Amino acid sequence: MKVVLVTPPFTQLNTPYPATAYIKGFLNTLQIDAFQCDLGLEVILEVFCKSGLEDIFQIIEDGEIELSDVAYRVFTQRYKYIKTIDAVIHFLQNKNQTLALTICAGGYLPEGSRFAQVEQLDWAFGTMGTHDKARHLATLYLEDLGDLITEAIDNHFGFSRYAERLGRTATHFDDMYKALLSENSYISNVLLGLVDRCITNQNPDVVCITAPFPGNVFGAFKCGQFIKTNFPKIKVVFGGGYANTELRSVYDERVFEFVDFITLDDGEAPIQHLLEFLQGNREKSLLKRTFCLSGGVVTYINGSTEFDIPQKEVGTPDYSDLLLDKYLSVIEIVNPMHRLWSDGRWNKLTLAHGCYWGKCSFCDVTLDYIKRYEPVSAALLCDRIEEIIHQTGQNGFHFVDEAAPPALMRDLAIEIIRRELTVVWWTNIRFEKSFTNDLCRLLRRSGCIAVSGGLEVASDRLLDKMKKGVTVAQVARVSKAFTESGIMVHAYLMYGFPTQTAQETINSLEMVRQMFESGVIQSGFWHQFAMTAHSPVGLDPAAFGVVQTGPTFGGFAENDFFHVDVDGADHELFSDGLKVSIFNFMQGVGFEEALDVWFDFEVPTTTIDAEFIENALLDEHFQPLRPHDQLVWIGGEPIEMIVTPVKKSKKGEDAVQYAEIIVSDVLDNYSLYFNQAVAEWVIIMLENANPDSGVKYTVQQMRDSFIDEGLGDVTFFESSEGFVRLREKGFLVL
Repeated sequence: MKVVLVTPPFTQLNTPYPATAYIKGFLNTLQIDAFQCDLGLEVILEVFCKSGLEDIFQIIEDGEIELSDVAYRVFTQRYKYIKTIDAVIHFLQNKNQTLALTICAGGYLPEGSRFAQVEQLDWAFGTMGTHDKARHLATLYLEDLGDLITEAIDNHFGFSRYAERLGRTATHFDDMYKALLSENSYISNVLLGLVDRCITNQNPDVVCITAPFPGNVFGAFKCGQFIKTNFPKIKVVFGGGYANTELRSVYDERVFEFVDFITLDDGEAPIQHLLEFLQGNREKSLLKRTFCLSGGVVTYINGSTEFDIPQKEVGTPDYSDLLLDKYLSVIEIVNPMHRLWSDGRWNKLTLAHGCYWGKCSFCDVTLDYIKRYEPVSAALLCDRIEEIIHQTGQNGFHFVDEAAPPALMRDLAIEIIRRELTVVWWTNIRFEKSFTNDLCRLLRRSGCIAVSGGLEVASDRLLDKMKKGVTVAQVARVSKAFTESGIMVHAYLMYGFPTQTAQETINSLEMVRQMFESGVIQSGFWHQFAMTAHSPVGLDPAAFGVVQTGPTFGGFAENDFFHVDVDGADHELFSDGLKVSIFNFMQGVGFEEALDVWFDFEVPTTTIDAEFIENALLDEHFQPLRPHDQLVWIGGEPIEMIVTPVKKSKKGEDAVQYAEIIVSDVLDNYSLYFNQAVAEWVIIMLENANPDSGVKYTVQQMRDSFIDEGLGDVTFFESSEGFVRLREKGFLVL
């Protein structure tokens, strides 16, 4: 049996969405032949090339399409775009690096309305290299073309989404159905031509289509529609994040004109069961979490009594077949942290299934992808990392966990260091107090460059109400620990949580302003609260002070609920001001402005102390050494010990001999000083604490060893100047 795995338009330009790679890796363990393709990337490459632009400009010219001034400016430069597009795409694929000099010199790229902001970004270009500046300018060039396509060719187009409006809060299938039966747009025709080529070349029995976001759903159905019309013997399976959250109650039979099956939650077991059924090796009644049409009626089948596939058995994600050398590294926003989402080729991997916290009241904690927490061992993770690096030639990893567990991050970092792997990685976290300075230093040494986490409302009352399990002061201190270790921090921010007042919204903004000004976070983004069906708020709105007002479910998608916040502010009013303010804060400007400058209506004056975050950062909690704490040495290799000769004292007693331990670290050589006996013991201790030892070395073991060697009072040693210097140089307590 042959399976084709499809990601429809559009997700990211710079790296593949991982769903198909995960499933292909699992199918490999079953020896099932599978091929995967990212049609989002392939459509972009078909459109943004010389022949693609020639087609687009010809359509506009032949149709005598009336254009806005902005679009007309791009159209008048059409020959320049046609001439430069292939070279620019190659440059963004890192295949033509010398073009950066020409782009930055000016006069090469045609400039539309997107370039109006360039003069405001001189501050960034002063710190960006020529290559990064050129990529940012090339990104603006593509966005100008994208604006023209959206206006004149296909109003559904977007570089990271397609027909997103049709998939959002789509309680009824009517609008989607009408759009699917309408005449194909130019973009749709490009997509379907690629589908035809893939199916013809691969000749599959089953096509599995993932739709992680509302902006993929229309593309997914277009693929299914084409396959079922032109290749009726092929079975079409639909799954992914959108199905898992939105289609858990689907009953509109028209949906199954475009797909044969919809599976929910983790896809490994449902797909395995489905393939067994299609091969005649399983009864239909024993499928797992699968919708299909039976007797003209949508039927949900979940008769399987078998458990989901354990994470240790799902296999290593397999990125083969994907056009890894053709993804585009673009720089939409020059902020160093924010750009990670669109810049660079990141292998996606998961440390643990689900969320170890699983309590946040705004989150889908009742669904499997959140509530079923199952970590993977650090050793297995490193095995998978090494396999993926060998397969892709890329050592960048984005761990796409809901919230990466601190203990597992620690173990992974130690294992990466022990194996001497060169890895660059980032992930999503909760701002746990367990992220100490020492843990952050360890993570940085292993290759961690950034973390993102939920500060959310930046109000202790509301953080408690949403069961976030953190305080604003704690977030600030943890962010400081990351930042001081060299790890960038992105804060997810929320406004409009139930009962949030205008005063609390402004106070939250002030907290965020202070954190940016203090330099403990480098990036952030405001999201308006959305009440979802599977969150505690959605399940019991009254308990959170809101009233659900719809929409009426019509048999298709059910997730986002409308609601009235009886006691809260008019949250929508604050949207633009919050987003403009943080855009400025990310550029390092606007801190001195009064908060009301960001809004075009009267807002309350903040009641937050002007030094709240500064004081929180000063209030560092001393963490005493605990017997079970792990000790890890990352400070370099002791290469020599020099003993200082001493004379006997006047009383004829032997004086204590001192020793200098010379350590070679990455940045420099430095010295540690102890008496000779302690120095000899320290060298052995550092060997025990080195990740290379492969064993866990604890504070209690250190203390026992110190006492056993008769070296004196261990408490005195732990407060000595020599031990303090050891800690500073990389003797970490975890």
